[in-house]
Amino acid sequence: MRTLIYSMSVSLDGFTAGPGGEIDWAAPDEELMRFHNLQAREVGAHLCGRGLYEDMLPWETAEQTRSDPRELEFARIWKAIPKVVFSTTLEKVEGNARLARDDVAGEVARLREQPGQDVVSVGGAGFAATLVKLDLIDEYRLFVNPVVLAAAPLTSRPLPRSAPSNWSRRGRSAPASTSATAASSRRC
Repeated sequence: MRTLIYSMSVSLDGFTAGPGGEIDWAAPDEELMRFHNLQAREVGAHLCGRGLYEDMLPWETAEQTRSDPRELEFARIWKAIPKVVFSTTLEKVEGNARLARDDVAGEVARLREQPGQDVVSVGGAGFAATLVKLDLIDEYRLFVNPVVLAAAPLTSRPLPRSAPSNWSRRGRSAPASTSATAASSRRC
């Protein structure tokens, strides 16, 4: 059975976005980008909501807009990953993606049983919150950045003080880096 993993960048105070929704503070440095590329190679499918899907669309044409070899490598990996986009407002999706409108738990159950690489990644804080409520995430991979975003909007909620019942401390640790470090703590 495939493992559902939610990887996310968080601030020291547990937020996933800044006061205006910005995520530029979480841009990976060279070392962390290499690590993300290694992790992305393990992904057999990716689940996300509309917001992250739209944020990630530029990777579909990265060869036209980017020149960094690590970013181009990520783009090649990302484009090959089958994606399921949950949205009630999108009419269509592009690239290696398909649209899902409802029954998140049923879709996850079907993906877990399908053949393919063992990891199904989850992206987007709002969508992931739905999966957390349904107790569907098997493993959390946190990349803690040395910034404090205490003035973040309510839509960027801090991580819960207590871990979900399926909190995992398995998995790889990210490389020690000045921009981010993986954490397995209950509260950042």
